[in-house]
Amino acid sequence: MSESVALTVDTAPLPVAATPAETLQTLRQWSEWGWLRRLDSALAAWVADLDAHAEPALLVATALLTHLEGRGHTCLPLAPLLTRPEAVLGWPGEALDALQALWASLPPTLAEWRAALCSSPVIYDASGLGQDGGQPLVLGGTAQAPRLYLRRYWTYEQAVVQQVIERTAAPLAVDMPAVKRWLDALFDAPAHPSHRPNWQKLACAIALRGRLSVITGGPGTGKTYTAARLLALLFAIDPQPQRLRVALAAPTGKAAARLKQSIDAALAGLHERVGDTLDLTALTQRMGPARTLHALLGARPDTRQFQYHAGRPLDVDVLIVDEASMVHLEMMASLLAALPTTARLILLGDKDQLASVEAGAVLGDLCRDAQAGRYSVDTAQYALNATGQPLPAAYLAATGSAAPALAQHTVMLRQSHRFEGAIGALAVAVNGGDVAAARQLLAHDAQRALARINADHAAQVLPLAVRGRDGTGASYRCYLEALAQRPPASDTQAQEDWVRRILREFERFRILCTVREGDWGVSGLNRAIEQQLHKDKLLQARGEWYPGRPVMVTRNDPVLGVFNGDIGITLPSIQHSGRVGSLRVYFADGPQLRSVGVGRLAHVETAFAMTVHKSQGSEFEHTVLVLPPHAGPVLSRELVYTGITRARQAFTLVSAQQGLLSAALRQPTQRASGLQELLQQGLI
Repeated sequence: MSESVALTVDTAPLPVAATPAETLQTLRQWSEWGWLRRLDSALAAWVADLDAHAEPALLVATALLTHLEGRGHTCLPLAPLLTRPEAVLGWPGEALDALQALWASLPPTLAEWRAALCSSPVIYDASGLGQDGGQPLVLGGTAQAPRLYLRRYWTYEQAVVQQVIERTAAPLAVDMPAVKRWLDALFDAPAHPSHRPNWQKLACAIALRGRLSVITGGPGTGKTYTAARLLALLFAIDPQPQRLRVALAAPTGKAAARLKQSIDAALAGLHERVGDTLDLTALTQRMGPARTLHALLGARPDTRQFQYHAGRPLDVDVLIVDEASMVHLEMMASLLAALPTTARLILLGDKDQLASVEAGAVLGDLCRDAQAGRYSVDTAQYALNATGQPLPAAYLAATGSAAPALAQHTVMLRQSHRFEGAIGALAVAVNGGDVAAARQLLAHDAQRALARINADHAAQVLPLAVRGRDGTGASYRCYLEALAQRPPASDTQAQEDWVRRILREFERFRILCTVREGDWGVSGLNRAIEQQLHKDKLLQARGEWYPGRPVMVTRNDPVLGVFNGDIGITLPSIQHSGRVGSLRVYFADGPQLRSVGVGRLAHVETAFAMTVHKSQGSEFEHTVLVLPPHAGPVLSRELVYTGITRARQAFTLVSAQQGLLSAALRQPTQRASGLQELLQQGLI
């Protein structure tokens, strides 16, 4: 189902489906009405072609499985589907009525559903009773909680679980005196022994003992600050630091660039602290640029395969991946497979942000219980010896209960050093689902960091785009005024500085949408903003390409060196001093510039407005979040939280109708996955 579908259809009950043919007809009708995608009913028809005796339950389960996969789920949980289909599918009322009518002809019990599925030759029963012949569908889980998978997602899930088991099986040995000495050198001593623990210091200590470490926390808690100190610590205690191979990566180009900038800035500040006792300059040079995960693994055109894999692992000892909440299941499986068994992987991310666009919520599954800690006595003793700080008793595993192995390699940073004002308070309220507190903050923020606009139509967003709002200085006018101040073409350095200024000014402000289509979506607002800026003579928007057009790359192109999510500005070429060249799109890689001719960029879209998903890994001085009147199941607590935490100084919420914020906060995202259950079963 699309992100926002408002349908008025004739929902007169279809004939009760009693045969496979009638079932397929019902599924096709649902695709016509928009409750399913055409792909969903087509896959059910394909299964019927493979299995001439396919039962209606199998055909329905197949269609719903692919439907959920398109919405980010990795499997179809059968037990809740039978008891609470509305919670699993999130369909409108008329669709659920039609589903219940169909349900009357299907098996009434979970055991009968399992039997209908397991009897088919297209299903592999992973409980151990079936024969694995490479069937396209897999029935996993347990008899009480069965889960149906597309084969490849079951394979990815099993691979990730196996890698996590192997990488957290036993703690690595460390040189305790050296670790304690360097941790004390890298972090300030607490002002008083009774002060709360320094979780950043604890994270560094705990990460030393594992081949897999997870550091999670909200915005401003210092995840990259901690990662920089962890790198310095690894460099300091390595017997051959000159041979240490370090790589930085993130899911998008923007997130990768921010990671590199943050790490470099943190290491530069650290140099003043440690002096010449640690050659941090050599460490910075050794890391090289941060890359997207696709670039790191060697994405190849027209294939899902990468150049680096288990048979050809990456040449790396330490890999830090930022914005890990955006890493989908398939990418995580590929990344873990390509890592040498001796390499360290440090995952950084906010577990409460939106999960990846594609299927899976890996970071959320890995650190679902990070808030509780669940540290063992051995971990607590190690942390005390390494940092001089006791772990609070509240974060130890309960007496008599097992301490999961993965928890011993996971740390949640709990103190925000940046979001302590109104924006931070709003993020906390939204993350906790506190509707009353969120409303109060938006209505009575004396500092004017927050604002709420109830809009009757999408055009009310345009003044924000052009002029910003009172109390904030950021809008699209800022970068367009810089665009109009082009220096002489003969001054190459001035031209480069001009491009950098335009890119910086554009990154101060952004409009975020929850849907892509319609007047309130990315496509409609991009058109409207472009037209308004042209009308106000801030842009000369003639044709597809024009100076000042901001674009987002929508498909990875390793040959050009651009990747999905990269944002650049279209400008006259500055490559040839003394004359104006053709239009090029300029991107910032930290202080460096790179550009691509517009004729070579086939997969881009205008980027005045972007989805909240695409904004992850970015921050803006002023962020505007637009909630449309018909957002459907895409409108969630995590979406609003992610939109808020993109703002540094000002946040504006635009609501198309009353009650949207409340509806979002009451709708936390829950993605069907077997990863967490498998982790719990293995106590990892």
